[in-house]
Amino acid sequence: MTALSQTALLLELEPVVEKNLERHLAVAKEWFPHEYVPWSEGRTFDGPLGGEAWAESDSTIPDVARTALIVNLLTEDNLPSYHHEIATLFGRDGAWGTWVHRWTAEEGRHGTAIRDYLTVTRAVDPVALERARMTHMSAGYANVHDDEVLHSLAYVSFQELATRISHRNTGRVTGDPACEALLARVAADENLHMVFYRNLLAGAFELAPSQAMRAVADVVADFQMPGNGIDGFARKSVAIALAGIYDLRQHRDDVVAPVLRQWDVFNVTGLDADGEAARDEIAAHLDDLERAASRFEEKRDARAARLAAR
Repeated sequence: MTALSQTALLLELEPVVEKNLERHLAVAKEWFPHEYVPWSEGRTFDGPLGGEAWAESDSTIPDVARTALIVNLLTEDNLPSYHHEIATLFGRDGAWGTWVHRWTAEEGRHGTAIRDYLTVTRAVDPVALERARMTHMSAGYANVHDDEVLHSLAYVSFQELATRISHRNTGRVTGDPACEALLARVAADENLHMVFYRNLLAGAFELAPSQAMRAVADVVADFQMPGNGIDGFARKSVAIALAGIYDLRQHRDDVVAPVLRQWDVFNVTGLDADGEAARDEIAAHLDDLERAASRFEEKRDARAARLAAR
């Protein structure tokens, strides 16, 4: 079976893109970032306007929620890099191009809304946040498989769902109803984006099952959130996992497994030898994730018990 070229894949998937773009536009709800920000809480900062400098005591939300909010925002901030990646890969013409621009416009709201909330409520140090933004965006972002359509579609199918879960859980941990409502609204966008990309890859499984299976196997094996380039990301991600905002159990059970189930990967037919090998790799990786998630949960429980005993 001859593998389809990148150009052939883009052309063959165009009708699937068009159909799902129409579906997306029919269900996506218009919303306005300014409506989710408690502007009346704001006051002027120090600097040219002579306000008050930020102080640790200004923030009323838990440290780990602040960490998660910063990671979530810096991830959203890298939108120009993501736009460049997908626009370069998918093109800017036809249904693909229309989707790329629509996705970018919808994603652009997220960073605006979260930054406005953090600034107005003084939830984080605005100087440290801006320096972190400059550092993170100066490094840019590159998808591991930025030249391969199916790998990119597989990645965003998992990543958009992971982001949705991270936003929702971060909102809950803040203890602030306004923040929870904002992040639930952002998460709703991410969920629609996940469905769009997931449906595209479902179309690819019908078109080129072995290539799609290989793409999924590769992505599942080396999946990393797009924020992994953030300064101190490893330390921050551990804190986020310990708080139950996003951990290995959620990654396996709430992200990887449901998406694989939607594609029905273990019942796909018409695979060549590499497609079958890729499916075996997916099954093995699910087992590895189960063991790693269980180990992490045991360590987290033991840590909690030690802290409680002090």
